[in-house]
Amino acid sequence: MLGVNRSDQSTAGVGSAEGTDHARRLGNVARYGTITEADYTGETAGFPAIRVQIQGDEILTDWVPWFTPRAGNDRVWDPPEVGEVVMLLAPSGDLTNGIAIPGVFSDNNANGDREGLHRRTYEDGTIIEYDREAHRYLIDATASQSEVIVKAGIIHLNPD
Repeated sequence: MLGVNRSDQSTAGVGSAEGTDHARRLGNVARYGTITEADYTGETAGFPAIRVQIQGDEILTDWVPWFTPRAGNDRVWDPPEVGEVVMLLAPSGDLTNGIAIPGVFSDNNANGDREGLHRRTYEDGTIIEYDREAHRYLIDATASQSEVIVKAGIIHLNPD
């Protein structure tokens, strides 16, 4: 019988420790997962962070940050929630250095059906929406019976 003698110590070919590590890292560059825990205060990780259960695996990440559109002088606080699906990006393939990107639609949870519609729907039923086609900005708090407060130095309701 003809065979090729391969050893983890003598080759980086198939079956080597280096090849296995390279394949694992490459496979971990981008993974889908579900948020299992959230630390919004940063008390545990030292920064606001989440833990992600990788889909199709039994891997639970350490605390990782999530992407936000702005985090400098202008900031956006819109943290992802437990149960939300995220894309975990780990440029080095090491999941401990990853960042979660929330906003992956799953389970028919889309919040619109066409372009030109920018809508935010809150769990209590409140809707804030801008429709470019209708040229309409809507704040609808009727379902939640919420209070709407506008604070400003000057308000022009009809500047014509």
